[in-house]
Amino acid sequence: MAARQDNSATRLDDAARAGWLYYVAGNTQEEIAAKMGISRQTAQRLVSLSISEGLIKVRLDHPIGRCLDLAQRLTDRFGLVQCEVVPSDPASGSTTIGVAEAGAAEIERYLKSTDPIVMAIGTGRTLKAAIEQLQPMDCQHHKVVSLTGNIAPDGSAAFYNVIFNVADTVKARSFPMPLPVIASSAKERQLLHTQAMIEATLTLAAQAQITFVGVGHLGPDAPLLLDGFITEAEHAELLKAGAVGEISYRFYDSQGKPVETPLNERVIGISLEDLRKTSRVMALAGGESKTQAIAGALKSGVIDVLVTDKFTAARLTA
Repeated sequence: MAARQDNSATRLDDAARAGWLYYVAGNTQEEIAAKMGISRQTAQRLVSLSISEGLIKVRLDHPIGRCLDLAQRLTDRFGLVQCEVVPSDPASGSTTIGVAEAGAAEIERYLKSTDPIVMAIGTGRTLKAAIEQLQPMDCQHHKVVSLTGNIAPDGSAAFYNVIFNVADTVKARSFPMPLPVIASSAKERQLLHTQAMIEATLTLAAQAQITFVGVGHLGPDAPLLLDGFITEAEHAELLKAGAVGEISYRFYDSQGKPVETPLNERVIGISLEDLRKTSRVMALAGGESKTQAIAGALKSGVIDVLVTDKFTAARLTA
């Protein structure tokens, strides 16, 4: 077994070297084969392996005309500071491909600042996918703070709350909110918010120079419902109140206005009103199921910058 593990590790080392030679150093597969003392076919397989194993992360750094046009239309329609539209893969059912990579590039751009910044982080599948694309960095002069509680209903760490992932990858000082995502009552939430440590975290989140959030939808396959954060009854109650989406577990209607339900009064974390006051909020979101939720988020006035895909942008501007 040990020998098999060693062989596997060696093969990944070779794949990483081949991937670096091809994508970073610009060598042809023939040149890689010569430098590594292997056949051209083996070099080709190793380069492919470097991608499939996530050893090499490829980002497109060229604007595409149609994407630029859609980005400008979205910027004008919703009064955005900036919008980035990435190409879509017609054959892919993923809602994160492209958006996650572009989001990671934006996150890294802020983290590379030599001046200390406060970065606030929300939650969601797309945001988590973006965090997984980050390169290791040493950002001990920055602070990363959570917008929400970090504990799932079963007592475990909320899987799509990504502050711990960020802190581990970029070595920034992290400020999680060690509380349940949703309190048992509005009274409990109010009591928890008065605790000195939590109050300080909420204050820090409101002072963020840049905030990254995901956008969640409330369809039949709403992630919050499937993952057990809300019950069937609460889901039905939200829909009855007109809710179409959520940002960091804060629910809003098609016009971007917070819905008035008991559930919204129990959410731990920053409110949409306080989020609107932060310096800059960037949303990473795409996918057909999220179109209505994204449109509502854009109308809320909370979002300053949107990163989305071409198909979603086309639906938003239709």
